[in-house]
Amino acid sequence: MAWIDIIALLSVVQLFVFGVMVGWARGKYGVAAPATAGHPIFERYYRVQMNTVESLLVFLPGLWLAAKYWSPRYAAILGVIYLMGRVIYCFAYIRDPKRRSAGFALSMGPASALVVGALLGALRAALHA
Repeated sequence: MAWIDIIALLSVVQLFVFGVMVGWARGKYGVAAPATAGHPIFERYYRVQMNTVESLLVFLPGLWLAAKYWSPRYAAILGVIYLMGRVIYCFAYIRDPKRRSAGFALSMGPASALVVGALLGALRAALHA
């Protein structure tokens, strides 16, 4: 399960890095806190961070529970794909929000698969208990 812990912590580090990027964009584009709107490029950085917060609410429980009920190895592989998808999403969204689809799919696809797998595993365990 160490790989699951590593993937979970990397997802938190990734969110932290995205937050630092938002802070940098605030300075570069002159958007003083607590404003969340202003320059369009700043808003893209901000949306990447917020979308990542939203996706972590799906990803982390799915990762942990899928690893509990199924193979931690496969859960970790899906976790790596999720992390790579978030990076692709980040840079695509900052360049052009219309091009975010691939990164979104590469992150939310694995997150959704983990949640479905976790739910099926829990149901299977409950029925066999």
